[in-house]
Amino acid sequence: MNETPLMAMAERFLSALKHCQLLQMRVERADAEGITLLLPWSPAIVGNPQTGAVHGGALTTLMDTTCGMATLCVLPQFEVCPTLDLRIDYMHAAEPNKPIHGHAQCYRVTRDVIFTRGSAYQDDPAHPICQVVGTFMRLGPDIKGGIRFANTLKESRP
Repeated sequence: MNETPLMAMAERFLSALKHCQLLQMRVERADAEGITLLLPWSPAIVGNPQTGAVHGGALTTLMDTTCGMATLCVLPQFEVCPTLDLRIDYMHAAEPNKPIHGHAQCYRVTRDVIFTRGSAYQDDPAHPICQVVGTFMRLGPDIKGGIRFANTLKESRP
């Protein structure tokens, strides 16, 4: 895959999140249509040792991060956008020993709130493990805490 400025910024952002590093999440795709992250299967994310089913907390982390990072795809510059609300509808358990893809896109951007939707899947996006909708508060590009991080991302934006 060709490295784009948006992809580089997304990879940098993800690498700054310690919990995502521990889960070994990585960016598969980032463009104007949204973002796709990959959560590799590992014994550390198993919630039911008898079946090997993935813990709901690992899926929640994947989808909160994916939806939050989808904001990078629509904003002209980096902004801190904390989660206001996240709703996840679980459809079925993830199969053991398979990675999980999380995809999200922004479908509405206002002055104060960004609205996202997405899903997690393994082999087929048409057969989701869960569906998610989330809202994220826009704090602006100059909010403390985000300034230092935004400065490290500037070289990734055209």
